[in-house]
Amino acid sequence: MPGNKPARMEDVAHAAGVSRALVSLVFRDSPKVSPARRERVLAAAQQLGYQPNAMARNLASRTTRTLGVLMNDLHNPFFADIYDGVETAASALGYQLLLTAGRYRHGSENAAIDTMLQHRVDGMMLISPRLSTAHIMAVGRQAPLVVIGRVIDSPSVDSIMADERLGSLAALRHLAELGHRNIVHIDGGRGAGAEPRRAGYIHAMNELALGEPDLVPGDFTEMSGVHAAMSLLQRPALPTAIFASNDMVAIGVMDTLSDAGVRVPEDVSVVGYDNTAIAHVRPISLTTIDQPRVEMGDMAVHLLHQRLKASRTKSVTHLVQPTLVTRRTTAPPRQEG
Repeated sequence: MPGNKPARMEDVAHAAGVSRALVSLVFRDSPKVSPARRERVLAAAQQLGYQPNAMARNLASRTTRTLGVLMNDLHNPFFADIYDGVETAASALGYQLLLTAGRYRHGSENAAIDTMLQHRVDGMMLISPRLSTAHIMAVGRQAPLVVIGRVIDSPSVDSIMADERLGSLAALRHLAELGHRNIVHIDGGRGAGAEPRRAGYIHAMNELALGEPDLVPGDFTEMSGVHAAMSLLQRPALPTAIFASNDMVAIGVMDTLSDAGVRVPEDVSVVGYDNTAIAHVRPISLTTIDQPRVEMGDMAVHLLHQRLKASRTKSVTHLVQPTLVTRRTTAPPRQEG
């Protein structure tokens, strides 16, 4: 092209001997174009080095083929595993992704959502958000929305969540079968899924007749596990088992106990939650509750795709089943004397 200017749609039309409108139809994959004309247009475009303007095409169709993803903690492998499922499914369906981080703060979550809306994403996925239910429902009225980790009762929001109570029961039943009764739960605070895990722990302690529930405050971070373990080390006697609210908390607990000379599982058994990539690393080998994270990410994309294709208008809630994965951090309690 003269002056090395990029080729335009008009240039392709002239070279192919067709109208600009027909070139536009070709690059929108319209079935109205005959194979011969399509081939002629594509050959001219290749010869001229023409690249269709994706942004302009999307604006004309009022879509961006972009999905927004809000993740709260980029340091937690749980979110990375879900994102793997999201990315694979989005790529297969022809969507691009706009990734944002909430960093466990309402202000950051609000800003991230505003950014996604400003970029005109076709739909959004909020993974373990801390926003109020009312706020999430309001966002769902602006764009198709899927929430992972919480159930939102709204016709405009789809939800995906593991049965956290069942997961807690599986963890406590495993420890009880090993002979543990003195089992502490390090709480997940206000994190998505923390409340039903806490409720499941309390229910399981009562159902299995394991004594009074023993809750230690925390959140879903490794440092929370460190602080919780430090507080337990101040007690006259340690519990025989600890059920952590997630794998990151469990790692913080085990590091701190190890520094204090407490052996896992010989002195204290530890169970995590999520079955993230760090859980199966050999030096850690954490007993934990598995959530099908990749499948949850894949499911979220397909739920949005259904909404965008108008093949479904009613909201759905998928409750996935967690399972126990037994490794090396749990054993029968040490026998005194």
